[in-house]
Amino acid sequence: MNQRTARNILIADSGATKTDWCLAHDGEILQRFSGTGISPVYQTEEEIAEEIRLQVMPHLKESEIHSIHFYGSGCIPGKTILVENALYHSFPIGDIHVYSDLIAAAHSLCGHNAGIACIMGTGSNSCEWNGSEVIAQVSPLGFILGDEGSGAALGRQLLGDALKNQLTPGLREKMLEELQLTPSLIIDKVYRQPFPSRFLASLAPFLLNNIADKSIRRIVSRGFSDFFERNVMQYDYRKQEVHFVGSIARHFSDILREVAADKEIVIGKIEQSPMNGLINFLQ
Repeated sequence: MNQRTARNILIADSGATKTDWCLAHDGEILQRFSGTGISPVYQTEEEIAEEIRLQVMPHLKESEIHSIHFYGSGCIPGKTILVENALYHSFPIGDIHVYSDLIAAAHSLCGHNAGIACIMGTGSNSCEWNGSEVIAQVSPLGFILGDEGSGAALGRQLLGDALKNQLTPGLREKMLEELQLTPSLIIDKVYRQPFPSRFLASLAPFLLNNIADKSIRRIVSRGFSDFFERNVMQYDYRKQEVHFVGSIARHFSDILREVAADKEIVIGKIEQSPMNGLINFLQ
C-alpha cells in the first residue's frame, strides 16, 4: 500500500436532487463526478446502498479508498447510521464519516475559524460555528414554516403573488406561459404531487431573469431580509462574518449583499458549492 492510495479521500456533497462526489489526495482532485441525491429521510439503507453500487462504484473501480466523508441533507442524528452502513456495503473500511449539509457549510466556509455559516439553495439553514463545532442554530423549519430566502420559499412567494395579482401587470401571464403552468396545475404540484419544494425552487431562474422588475426584486429582497432577521440576527453577528453556500446565494449575491449592508451585517464568502472548501478542510 503506497502513501498516495493510503491518503485518498472520497468526499460527497449530497443535496435534494444531486450528489457531487470527489476523490482527492493532499488537496489535489483526482476524480469528480455526480449522481442523484441521497437522503436517509426518504430512502432506506438498502436503497442508498443500491444507488452507491450503481452510480458510484463504476467510477472508482481502479481507486483504493481509505477515508470517506459524506455530507448530506437529511443526515441528522439517528439517520446517519443508514448512510454509514450503505457506504460500508461498497467500501468496507473503518474510516467513514457522515455529516449534515450544515456541517458541510461550516467546514467549507469557516474551516477552523469562528463564523456564521449559511446555506441558501433549494432550502436554507444557518449556524454559528466556533471553529470546531456548532454552538447555536435556529431551526430552518422547512419551506412551509421557514427556509426564508431559499429557492423554495422564494418560489412559493412568487406563485402566491402571481395568483393574488401582486405582480407587475403582464408578468403573471408571462410566467404562466414561459413555465407552462396554469393555476390548477400549480395547486396540484404544490399540494398533491411529491417534492413540492423542488418544484418551487425550480422557479428561481424566472426570478433571476426578471430581477429588474420591481415586484420580483421585492420578493427576493423581502426573502433575504426575513432570512437575516429570523436566523442570522439571533447569532453574535456583529462580531463575525456571515458566509453563504448555495445557488440562490450565488446567483442573487448582489441583492444579498445589499440587504445585509442595510442591516449592518458583514458578508464574507459566497460560494455555489462547498466542495472546494471541503477539499481544503480535509487535506
